[in-house]
Amino acid sequence: MDFTQKKCVSCETGGDPLPDSEVQNNLASIPNWELDGKMIHREFEFQDFKDAMVFVNKVADLAESEGHHPDITIHWNKVRLDLWTHSMNGLSENDFIVASKIDKI
Repeated sequence: MDFTQKKCVSCETGGDPLPDSEVQNNLASIPNWELDGKMIHREFEFQDFKDAMVFVNKVADLAESEGHHPDITIHWNKVRLDLWTHSMNGLSENDFIVASKIDKI
């Protein structure tokens, strides 16, 4: 499934997280991301801190436009992104949409 063609929908009211079978199916479309309990994550490595921050700012712009935000951890030239839908305490389609679009940055 091409999640880059989709737009996040509001999920502030909660709902049920995706079933494990759907999560596994969706992971196939974002091969560099890993499942970690109730979230997906990916680490990116850059030349230096400045390049890492340029990337983080692009991710921030994307997250704002989608209304769905990753947790971001920065260690000099490395950036880790964690995605999950807090209101559902698990994964939603929004997480896969944002992950797919981040991969295009």
